[in-house]
Amino acid sequence: MASRLLGRYARLLCRASSQAPAAVAAARLPPTVAGPAGVQRPQGWPWITERSMCEGGTVAVEEMYSPTPARTQLDELFEKAVVPEDILQAWIQHRGNGNQAADGLVKLILILKTKGEFKGQQSEVIKDSRLMDMKATIYREVTLVWNSSLVSVLRALSFMGVPPTDAVLTSVQNEVLWRVRRLTCKQLGQLVDWGAGSKRQQDVVIVNAALKQLELRWTEIADSKTVSTLISKGQSMSPTLRSRLEDKALELVEGFTAEDIRKVCSSLAAQSRRSIPLLRALSYYLLQRPSSELSTPLIMDLAFAYGKLNFSHSQVFQRMASELLPRVPELHPADVTRFAKSLGFLKWLHVPLFQAFAEHYTANSQNYSVPQLCNLLMTFARVNFQPSKGDSFFGKVHPVLEESLSGLEPFLQTDVVWSLCVLQQARPQYLIPVTQQSHITKLSGGNPVRAGSYQLKLLHIAATLQLEHPGSSETSSYLKALSVPASSSPLTPLQSGLREALHSLVGGSKDALRTGVDTVYGWTIDGELVVDCDNKPIGITRMKAPHLPSGGGLENLPTGAHRLAFLALEFPNFGSKSKDLLGRFVMMKRHLQLAGFLTVEVPYYEWLELKTDWQKLAYLKDKIGKVVAEDMAK
Repeated sequence: MASRLLGRYARLLCRASSQAPAAVAAARLPPTVAGPAGVQRPQGWPWITERSMCEGGTVAVEEMYSPTPARTQLDELFEKAVVPEDILQAWIQHRGNGNQAADGLVKLILILKTKGEFKGQQSEVIKDSRLMDMKATIYREVTLVWNSSLVSVLRALSFMGVPPTDAVLTSVQNEVLWRVRRLTCKQLGQLVDWGAGSKRQQDVVIVNAALKQLELRWTEIADSKTVSTLISKGQSMSPTLRSRLEDKALELVEGFTAEDIRKVCSSLAAQSRRSIPLLRALSYYLLQRPSSELSTPLIMDLAFAYGKLNFSHSQVFQRMASELLPRVPELHPADVTRFAKSLGFLKWLHVPLFQAFAEHYTANSQNYSVPQLCNLLMTFARVNFQPSKGDSFFGKVHPVLEESLSGLEPFLQTDVVWSLCVLQQARPQYLIPVTQQSHITKLSGGNPVRAGSYQLKLLHIAATLQLEHPGSSETSSYLKALSVPASSSPLTPLQSGLREALHSLVGGSKDALRTGVDTVYGWTIDGELVVDCDNKPIGITRMKAPHLPSGGGLENLPTGAHRLAFLALEFPNFGSKSKDLLGRFVMMKRHLQLAGFLTVEVPYYEWLELKTDWQKLAYLKDKIGKVVAEDMAK
């Protein structure tokens, strides 16, 4: 019964629409449900074979497609035009309908954009009577403009700087809103790309309508350019649509160009969206792209995106480095520091490339600004890179720092001096000013976490002054002026396992072992032991401990005894895909050794192979024996 009622309603609706004016029906009514074959229908609608609502059979309906308009001489002249005058003259001579006027306007703006002449000719172009006539034709016949041309006209009018109250712009905007459901996903993407950053009310309405349609029809997106364009405008989208677009990008990633990959990676970095499956897929297909597509700006943007997202991919970095290495002499200093900084964030050291960066600075030091030099030094310190021609490199660095270091912002000054400590290039004239109370006060305000981090750096700087420059005056007073913050981070499995094994090693004696030792040098020791000449642990509570804030006991270290510092070296302490320590932890080892410790390193990759308590105990005993033997052999 319901199917018959719907069938009769459909036939009445079709009969009513056939009596309406043809233009209105063609422009406004959606396709109706077909009834029997004899029902009259408005002209111009495509008919297909359909199933009757009340009958089980299939009714063959006549296919009626509106023919594609034949190309006119005006269309050919528009296509051949190379200057704006060609378009305007062709329009005056031949005229045309609304769709042709739209095509002519779009081609005119495209020529001006390509030649970069629009700003110089903007007032003349807008006031030209021939262009005004084209706009008037679009206004009168806006319903005849095809969808693709309509979207392009909207973008062109905005580029021309037409005011929001312009009648033609308002008419086109209203027509776009009316047709938004019939636009393709590519056209919807163009609308989002056009109006995502606009704050005009009507533009926002259009963008929101386009986004709503995309959220409903996202599965229809079939081209990679639309996906990459939409992802780049992700700030204005809902999280649901962003996730769906990333899924669609994962589906279409094989067709991405290198520029599409750059656009998507940069957008993910700007939105802090660390989509691991998508980043892996983009990395894989980036490696397939030819070298001709990997321009220097593209490599810079990709390196920044990977660094911002903390996404490590050794093959991509290796490809970037191999592509960039021959181009280093031609790079601008800003590009050198930017790329080096991105690799520093990722803890990835490519020695030939970093060596080329050092040589680039040596040859072009006069072109580097002080902040660029500071960034380069901090990156070298992070990955513990020492230039092979260090004398020539630092021979250019020190004169610049001697002039400008004291004038830097306090936090940056502290970072640079700390980096020089890592690189073993710190001089007393760099160290003493940052350990003064006036400088310490400048770093104490603001974020407590940041203040605590810089307090540790100041301790490291003061330790460098005391341990590496013992001839400087009043070195001990700088350490006393700084309080030692207690470590509050939770224990890792490696640290807790090491401490348990050390307790077993000393037989549970609390007098023979210290764990979690916060030193006056700013470093935390995971375990501290003193062993006698037979490598047996002995009591340490009554012995002097200059590395402790309290100073320890009163007894000196026995003859032949050794003070051991056990260091649990976690995965983040090493460079990417490497067993080389980062600069911070190399400096920690150096400071502890200068303070009288024998350092016993317990790296994560060795500790994970130990499965039983007996293996861990034997491992520690073997480590102690090797460290003591190496010290005695020196």
